[in-house]
Amino acid sequence: MEIAVSGSNGYIAKNLIYQLEIAHHEIIRIPRSKLYDIEQLATLLSETSVVINLAGAPILTRWTKANKNEIVRSRIDTTQNIVKAINSLAEGKRPHLFISASAVGIYSQGKIHTEGSNSFASDFVGEVVKGWENAAVELSHSVRKVIFRIGLILGKEAKTIQKLVPVIKMGLGGKIGNGRQPFPFIHISDAIRAILWCIENRNAQGIYNLVAPENIDNKTFTQTLGKFLNRPVLFTVPAFSLKFILGEASSLLLQSPQVVPERLLNEGFEFSFPDIDSCIAEIIQ
Repeated sequence: MEIAVSGSNGYIAKNLIYQLEIAHHEIIRIPRSKLYDIEQLATLLSETSVVINLAGAPILTRWTKANKNEIVRSRIDTTQNIVKAINSLAEGKRPHLFISASAVGIYSQGKIHTEGSNSFASDFVGEVVKGWENAAVELSHSVRKVIFRIGLILGKEAKTIQKLVPVIKMGLGGKIGNGRQPFPFIHISDAIRAILWCIENRNAQGIYNLVAPENIDNKTFTQTLGKFLNRPVLFTVPAFSLKFILGEASSLLLQSPQVVPERLLNEGFEFSFPDIDSCIAEIIQ
């Protein structure tokens, strides 16, 4: 099967491509430059079976005007271009499946969200994610569409883990802010398996929350890391220090929605790492 992937240098994409290649699929990496050229995109995507859209500039950075523009452009503009390229193809040459990344940042704070929730955030991230998803609305109905609202990806090579583990090993780890903010997460292995599951399951379509079933908060996450590293996590990263360093973007660390993967569970997907203990145990041990 020919499978085209955008954002191929990202953490999710690298792990996904590895598994797809093991399964003997032919991978077409979509260069960043071609994401802004609809004609070239159409040529590249013609007669592929699946298109997986994982492009997006890093969002945990100070939101200057230039950075905001790139965050928007790398998600909304590229998704629109991929959709236009697919729609421009004759029906027999279109992919039969389009999978696109989204984020749990679309949801408002202070509520529990399944895929049926329509309580959306109105901050910068919320507006970006809404635009990201809306960019795929015009996709031809002849193409099956799956959108994954992704939580924080955890794995041995995940940036969150690589940055926190050395700090906790030194005994300097601790919660962020008050630590009570929800922490929707998923192990990289389960994220990849969910994508492969929807490729194989022709009934899978629409919105899916790509998070583990267990709901935890930031304090529980850091305590679990400390437990498996046999180190105390007594410190607190003050909210004001994050706001000083990251400005508006500090909201990504200081607040988050509570999210449930209702559709994946109801449709028979089985998580290998459904809770934070099993997730961190695999990563650390």
